[in-house]
Amino acid sequence: MPYEVDKPDEQWRAELSPREYHVLREAGTEPPFTGEYTDTKTRGVYSCRACGAELFTSETKFASHCGWPSFYDPKDTDAVELVEDRTLGMVRTEVRCARCGSHLGHVFEGEGYPTPTDQRYCINSISLRLAPEGE
Repeated sequence: MPYEVDKPDEQWRAELSPREYHVLREAGTEPPFTGEYTDTKTRGVYSCRACGAELFTSETKFASHCGWPSFYDPKDTDAVELVEDRTLGMVRTEVRCARCGSHLGHVFEGEGYPTPTDQRYCINSISLRLAPEGE
């Protein structure tokens, strides 16, 4: 799929730290309970760290205790792209930034989450940048 933000691999490597590059461009995962936004309660908008697209808001963030920031809905339905992921011997749904294709995490459904959507978007902190309300 062509993305609005499309850069050569060398440019992504130059713009992102090695850890950011690994998660965002190689579909890596940060260790659980280590991300800067896991327990954040600051109100604001979470954007893609790679391209700046607005992805989630603090209003949909909830404490799932899974080790990564969790949201029950993206800011806009077209902000993220959902892709079948068959790595690690299981079938999951990968969440990517719809603007640049960067890996954000995974979404899980129907597991009894106490949310209006019954979904948990489990997102790597390192994939996000928080703009606090009022700034």
